[in-house]
Amino acid sequence: MRILIAEDDQVLADGLMRSLRNAGAAVDHVASGSEADTALLTNTEFDLLILDLGLPKLHGLEVLKRLRARGQTLPVLILTAADGVDERVKGLDYGADDYMAKPFALSELEARVRALTRRGMGAASSTIKHGPLEYDQTGRVASIDGKMVDLSARELGLLEVLLQRSGRLVSKEQLVERLCEWGEEVSNNAIEVYIHRLRKKIEKGPIRIATVRGLGYCLEKITP
Repeated sequence: MRILIAEDDQVLADGLMRSLRNAGAAVDHVASGSEADTALLTNTEFDLLILDLGLPKLHGLEVLKRLRARGQTLPVLILTAADGVDERVKGLDYGADDYMAKPFALSELEARVRALTRRGMGAASSTIKHGPLEYDQTGRVASIDGKMVDLSARELGLLEVLLQRSGRLVSKEQLVERLCEWGEEVSNNAIEVYIHRLRKKIEKGPIRIATVRGLGYCLEKITP
């Protein structure tokens, strides 16, 4: 999961980034509306935007309006002042998916993030099933036939992306975009190593990660 936070309060942004990274997300941060708009124009691999409305240089509502005008369906969670009822209403009318009034509990924000990303991916449950393989996105635990599989944080991230796109090709570049934050250097060779390690741990029975040479990887669909 990759999240963009647009928040000009650095203390709050640091707390959000720390909390979401601990939950397994890759998180990028911008401190102005203009930076948020540019980031959303140039990167389409974000799973969620956490958007403060009171941003400098470009108001959060304008960032949201431009996002929706481009036809981007990225889930948006708005952060507003406790008394900002009018702005919350406008934000929802302009296409936001949810909002939270400051101050808020990080545990509630994490729960709303999970709900919004599930909704954005068309999933009703936090558990993704693929034959005998189950992945709990909330607890970040994978199991096969009920037995937990010991996966590193990077392997869990790869598995989550492949499960969310089961049966579809995922390029190495897309994997890097979904798993890595700005400034984090991960080469295509490193992705190959992570995929190799993941295969050794989960390729049992009908579970198979196919390589399409020169293009990427695909977690093959399991037919009844």
